[in-house]
Amino acid sequence: MKQSEVNIRNKRATFEFEIIDRYVAGIVLRGSEIKSVRDGKVNMGDAYCLFNSGELFIKNLNISEFKQATVWQHEPLRVRKLLLNKKELNKLLLKVKEKGLTIIPLKMFLNERGFAKIEIALAKGKKVYDKRESIKTRDEKRDLDRSLMKYK
Repeated sequence: MKQSEVNIRNKRATFEFEIIDRYVAGIVLRGSEIKSVRDGKVNMGDAYCLFNSGELFIKNLNISEFKQATVWQHEPLRVRKLLLNKKELNKLLLKVKEKGLTIIPLKMFLNERGFAKIEIALAKGKKVYDKRESIKTRDEKRDLDRSLMKYK
């Protein structure tokens, strides 16, 4: 994959959560981890963010092992530090202390300089009826698109 093609999305996040606010953060990676990211070997389905002594970390982000790395292999599920400025961290910390809000990753990408970035979101969990509504609107949109294709 080329650098510009690396765009790993957490599709489950928009279905399970209502997105309130979005942030772009840097992520601290090791050498073999960035090579796996460039190959697109990342799974962020169960990943979430947490605060530890004023710093933001991401947990359960699965970056697969890089096959050509020998001795300097990384642990796929290790806790990784996210890089945000102090003002954003304080704002997120205050919001997370509210009931029902959490921080989840939405997508991982490489910027124009080749650095791995992760888009995180302040989110609130959806209720069952909200999820049903999301499915209903998605199906209606799909049916509308299909019917419009007949007239083109």
